[in-house]
Amino acid sequence: MHEECGVFGIWSPVKKAVPRDVYLGLYALQHRGQESCGIAVSRDGVFRHFKGDGLVGEVFDRQALDRLGDGNVAVGHVRYSTTGGKNHNNIQPIVISHMKGNMALCHNGNLVNARALRARHELSGGIFHGTADTETIVYTIVSERLKVSATEEAVFRTMQQLQGAYSCLLMTATKLIAFRDPNGFRPLCFGQMPDGTWVVSSESCALDAVGAKLVRDILPGEIVIFGKEGMTTDRRLCGRPRSICVFEYIYFARPDSVIEGVSVHLARLRAGRFLAQEDPVDADVVIGVPDSGIDAALGYARESGIPYGVGFLKNKYIGRSFIAPSQDMRETAVKIKLNVIAETVRGKRVVLIDDSIVRGTTSERIVRLLREAGAKEVHMRVSSPPFRCPCFFGTDVDSRENLIACRLHSVSEIAEEIGADSLAYLTVEAAHRLAGDEDRGFCDGCFTGRYPIDIPEDQGKSRFEQPIPGAADAP
Repeated sequence: MHEECGVFGIWSPVKKAVPRDVYLGLYALQHRGQESCGIAVSRDGVFRHFKGDGLVGEVFDRQALDRLGDGNVAVGHVRYSTTGGKNHNNIQPIVISHMKGNMALCHNGNLVNARALRARHELSGGIFHGTADTETIVYTIVSERLKVSATEEAVFRTMQQLQGAYSCLLMTATKLIAFRDPNGFRPLCFGQMPDGTWVVSSESCALDAVGAKLVRDILPGEIVIFGKEGMTTDRRLCGRPRSICVFEYIYFARPDSVIEGVSVHLARLRAGRFLAQEDPVDADVVIGVPDSGIDAALGYARESGIPYGVGFLKNKYIGRSFIAPSQDMRETAVKIKLNVIAETVRGKRVVLIDDSIVRGTTSERIVRLLREAGAKEVHMRVSSPPFRCPCFFGTDVDSRENLIACRLHSVSEIAEEIGADSLAYLTVEAAHRLAGDEDRGFCDGCFTGRYPIDIPEDQGKSRFEQPIPGAADAP
């Protein structure tokens, strides 16, 4: 299971080393994508870009940043593949030239009608180089741009054709355009530096990294344009009920981020508090699985009165096993990622808090590590509901057969498979209160199978790597 991606962009009123700020912003968003990254910059309409496979610190060195030079506008992206595999042409930003200029696009999310849009373009002679749905967005914007006088109007027309999740940054010669789908599945916010530079990011933590002050979230359906005229907005597509992915609060986002006015750290504390209220257990210590289980463990400990303890030491030099691309790599990653602090758990009844159980292999290994370190009992509590259904909006859960909650029928069966003495999940109702007492409007389709929009068929991750039915026979 992969995560979604991270986008970061800058518009400056003066020419400066904007790629270096984007580099810092991408570093702060590295948790959202560890597969590939890229940066594009515009200086007087001349585009330069650099991208590659790997972490931000691996792809960009001083020489690469120097070659990008300075400019007024820059965008960057960190990626995990949700639609389209590890194809170099899928690395973002996607930079193109057309008869009215240049543009570069970064996309966080996943379209559900990309196959139909791509088929339409290909049957009209369009040639695609990659297999990601982001290229479909670019193609649609260009097609509309040829008909209108402004790029932002082309974006508006394109948004009326897109279905699914998209939080995007579009760079032109002189503008930075940010737009978010009308459901607001994925986060997107903007801020401003003291010198007037505008900054847009998937999460507010990256604004902090470059010294920008958070202004607000971009509204679902909103188009925000940063240019020589200042900041302007287009809200013609706003007004649909919000459906932000609840897993942003549970796992994806950094705890120091603020999304839709709500601290991610406080949301996770609430998750732990709700777990303690719903599923208490007699135990001696509460521990959390680093990183996103820590805050929920603190919340559980405070609510239950059971002492909190540091149960694991995390190796800082390995990425999340949750998103390792193959099963054997995931198992190896767990072995070197976490080590138990035996003094915390030896001879004790342990409450183990983690953010999710997807396949169950990582949880089984962690429970075994605790028992090997001398834990007398292990009671696992999960700060999300069970994954029962695929996600179509940017989290790569596209098959039920790999989800342990689908393979096994009861919580007790899952507990037995992972080796825990007991197991309990956060309820869906509690998940909807993570942002406060009021339900802000979440997408919980991966837990309930109820999606905010209709889902067409042919939604497999590699759908663009298969021929489009009937395309070869088209006149």
